[in-house]
Amino acid sequence: MNFQNISLAAGLYFVATPIGTARDITLRALDVLASADMIAAEDTRSLRRLMEIHGIPLGGRRIQAYHDHSGAGARGKIMDALAAGQSVAYASEAGMPLIADPGYDLGRQAAEAGHTVTCAPGPSAVLTALTLAGLPTDAFFFAGFLPNASGARRSRIEALRDIPGTLVFYESPKRVAGCLSDLSDILGSDRQAALCRELTKKFEEVRRGSLQDLAEAYRDQTPKGEVVLLVDRSHSPSVNESDVEEALKQALQTHSVRDAADLVSKMYELPRRPIYQQALKLGKG
Repeated sequence: MNFQNISLAAGLYFVATPIGTARDITLRALDVLASADMIAAEDTRSLRRLMEIHGIPLGGRRIQAYHDHSGAGARGKIMDALAAGQSVAYASEAGMPLIADPGYDLGRQAAEAGHTVTCAPGPSAVLTALTLAGLPTDAFFFAGFLPNASGARRSRIEALRDIPGTLVFYESPKRVAGCLSDLSDILGSDRQAALCRELTKKFEEVRRGSLQDLAEAYRDQTPKGEVVLLVDRSHSPSVNESDVEEALKQALQTHSVRDAADLVSKMYELPRRPIYQQALKLGKG
């Protein structure tokens, strides 16, 4: 039994929980869970199990469910507790609350009402994956989950293409193959990437390679467990958009739209699809 019952000031305490191994929880997080007047959780069963593992008694407290589908009613109960001067601990199912998990509206409303909002930090799949991927960590962009539909997903990837940092995505195992294929097609097949699976768990795995290599590896297989995808930033030299447009106009004078797009995309080492779309627009002008 490693926790301590401490006196918590009134306020909202976001509590990070393990993403896999139960012992990754911090001692402060255990103290907060043991001492808060009220406990709320994205998944009440998983938090109750975590507290049992670490010997933290509920002591007559009820765990209030609060997740994406709870609505204003559950949030209102938590706000009432805060207004009554109570300390409230909130934990998402795994990792840091708010990071692709519920909690934003709760934290914002609590802060706007003048309540103290703080955090007992801890495990994060984003940071763990960045540590293991072997890609640059000086700058990164967490994009969360990409859209389910391929068209919307491709549009989102295109918007992220030129961000000057490592891209980090959460992805469903069932969509990994399609996602890797779209990433390779839009960002460039030679971009380095990593697929991190089951982080901190028994079957933890990190596979590194180009987007093309990973797309081929997972074309006919579905990985098991939680997946984090990371993609290196673009290392292509900066290209002036006006130069690309002028090159397309010249190429369209003697080539078809398809051939002009191929020519210019190879000339500037840019992904073909957006160049082809631009060539279509110019060809209609």
